[in-house]
Amino acid sequence: MPIIHRDVKTTNILLDADLTAKISDFGASKIVPLDHTELTTLVQGTLGYLDPEYMHTSQLTEKSDVYSFGVVLAELLTGIKAISFADSEARNLAAYFVSSMEEGQLLEIVDKHVINEAKVEHLVEFASVAKQCLRVKREERPTMKEVASELEGIRLVVREKDRWESDKSSSGVTKSLLEAPSSSVLDVESSKFDSISGYYVSGWWKMIN
Repeated sequence: MPIIHRDVKTTNILLDADLTAKISDFGASKIVPLDHTELTTLVQGTLGYLDPEYMHTSQLTEKSDVYSFGVVLAELLTGIKAISFADSEARNLAAYFVSSMEEGQLLEIVDKHVINEAKVEHLVEFASVAKQCLRVKREERPTMKEVASELEGIRLVVREKDRWESDKSSSGVTKSLLEAPSSSVLDVESSKFDSISGYYVSGWWKMIN
């Protein structure tokens, strides 16, 4: 039986010691009967995360949580709060995020720390998932299962590319050592051995992460 949380937001997503996400605060949640696809209820939630259709019609569906999760994804990508104030005016992140993508200005609003740690193609894919969640018409949004599947797909691609690049770098170092004259290999100083071993440790660390 589906449960609609009704207040999905960053402060209600907790991380344990292993960085596993846990959803908290089910005080506003609703259980949807199996023979229903939506519920009529008083609007409840947090401004900035609320599904626009739910706000205007009081019709709550599973896609309402999908919209809220889209705001969470946009927050993670940009570092901007769901509702922020610029030049004394309130700015809605969802609308700002979607319009920036449509104008081709995604990279201008992505948090600089994220830019430094991720490849552009992966950022674009991640942002695309967030944009799908933030569609105004709920029937055009993906299901939460589809969202999870797309995010998992991106994660696997990132890990495989990191592993491939690490393997490629490691094989390059091995080849250069094998091609070096035996005398130069024997005369390698301990400090150079330290740097080589450090290189391999770095590659191994990337592979397991």
